[in-house]
Amino acid sequence: MDAAVARRMWMTTEPLHAVIYFAPEAKAAFDLAGMKGFWMGYFAGRAAPMGPVPPEVVTATFFNFHPDMVRRAIPDAWGFAPPERVLEARLEGAGAALERLTDGADLSAAVEPAVRAAESVDTVGRALAAANASLPWPDGDVLKLWHALTILREFRGDGHVSALVSEGIDGCEAHVLLSAAGAVPAERLRGARGWSEDDWAAAADRLQARGWLDGVGALTDAGRDVRDRVEARTDALALGPWVALGEDGCETLVGALAPALAALKANEAIPYPNPMGLPPA
Repeated sequence: MDAAVARRMWMTTEPLHAVIYFAPEAKAAFDLAGMKGFWMGYFAGRAAPMGPVPPEVVTATFFNFHPDMVRRAIPDAWGFAPPERVLEARLEGAGAALERLTDGADLSAAVEPAVRAAESVDTVGRALAAANASLPWPDGDVLKLWHALTILREFRGDGHVSALVSEGIDGCEAHVLLSAAGAVPAERLRGARGWSEDDWAAAADRLQARGWLDGVGALTDAGRDVRDRVEARTDALALGPWVALGEDGCETLVGALAPALAALKANEAIPYPNPMGLPPA
């Protein structure tokens, strides 16, 4: 199976997972659980499967956020609500958001292949995927599907971090390269990940010294090559569960999710551009 399948499956499944980051239902659920503001809910919600971890663990596993941004939310979040309560809020928010944004689309046919793919992941070296895979399966088709797609999403993300680290790219540099490639405006990434203009300029200087950016901040041929290597490696590292699912299973999942994805698009559930670099459907 070609590694391009992994990218296609990410583009198909990521929007359904990502409603948790944009829908008002998700923020409302985290607020009700005691989180103070959007970013505390975000950091606590993604980190809660690992338990009440310190900010250093969140910074390491999330990879591309400024450490000070993380420290403004963690560990304070665990004083407002334990991880178990945050996980309840995460499911409440995701379920309510998907019900509304997919216009109640029948997702039952997507559950079995998504769960099968998620249960096949090899989580060695993949901390966020392993943490999510260790959680019990929630009840109901919508939540079970969302949880499966979350495991698969964090599995891919863990591999992406590995691919970046193997090229000697740090969190801010990864965003500078993404912006230079034209995927997401620099201002959007800086604001969403906590990097200052000085941080950004210093990262750009480091990339220019390596020959990956030119004097005006555009990708050089070498810069494009390294980005291509990272993306190709990310796809290759994400392929395992889709191989386990097989071509027929992948097609079944894509077909079963199509009505929900169409509804997400019609309801403008995911903004474009977005910090994940997810392109418009």
